[in-house]
Amino acid sequence: MNDFLHKLPEFVGNHVALVALFAILLLALIVMQVSALFSKVRELSPAGLTHLINRENPLLIDLSAIAEFEKMHVPGAKHVAMSQFDPENKDLAKAKELPVVVMDKDGRGNSIKAAQRLVKAGFAKVHRLDGGVLAWHAAQLPVAKGNR
Repeated sequence: MNDFLHKLPEFVGNHVALVALFAILLLALIVMQVSALFSKVRELSPAGLTHLINRENPLLIDLSAIAEFEKMHVPGAKHVAMSQFDPENKDLAKAKELPVVVMDKDGRGNSIKAAQRLVKAGFAKVHRLDGGVLAWHAAQLPVAKGNR
């Protein structure tokens, strides 16, 4: 260990760009973890969603394109086009105290925006399916087809 500490300044001096890149990546990782810790949106794995479905019967909202939804979706999910998604809608507003899970095809697009809009609208238990419906399918969990 003592040898490592003596050679560290020499390594840093010889590899400034590499050390700077490491520091930037480390800082970005810390910021992401802290923001996730304090986020009001909880990310769920497919197993976590299964657990939530079995315990609390959440409202499942799928924001995938209609063609993707008809190919495959989580059983019980309701399709809502992102252009029609409105957290202030009177039917959706009734679910403010219920767990709400938003998802999309791959977990990278509309579900993030929709979850943030739900939190702003005062929803108490907002979740997002990490990896989307594709992660659910990859976990070999049952999928439904069609528009229901």
